[in-house]
Amino acid sequence: MSTLFATTVANAKPQDRDYKLSDGGGLYLLLRTNGAKLWRLNYRYLEKHRTLAFGAWPDVSPADARVRRDEARRLIAAGLDPSHEQKVALAKARVEENDTFKTVAQEWIAKNEREDMAEITLSKIRWLLDKAYPKIDNRPIAKITTTSVRLRIG
Repeated sequence: MSTLFATTVANAKPQDRDYKLSDGGGLYLLLRTNGAKLWRLNYRYLEKHRTLAFGAWPDVSPADARVRRDEARRLIAAGLDPSHEQKVALAKARVEENDTFKTVAQEWIAKNEREDMAEITLSKIRWLLDKAYPKIDNRPIAKITTTSVRLRIG
């Protein structure tokens, strides 16, 4: 199994057409005509050829790319598609970032309205939330801790 050295990657120059420098185990560095150096992994899943992107050099070093390749190989051995797992992780991260305090609070109020919570209780909750929104409305709900609330309010 051949491996690319950091100096080999750094010294690789673009050519008239895109080309690949193999690192072994399906991992390669794709050199684009525009000078971009992109880490890719070719693999088979359910008898289909797939390619997984790991990022660009120098953001992803050869050693990092090999670690990611090995992680992908472990997923494949466990019967999972690394590309699908990567997309699920990204989607989950986006959802967590979009679930802000204000969004979740408004959904909670709407749910309580549908369940016929007393109007006086709803108005008290709205009043309290109106006090909290200027401090923490756009923060992702997953990142709000008691300490962060105390620091923002205190």
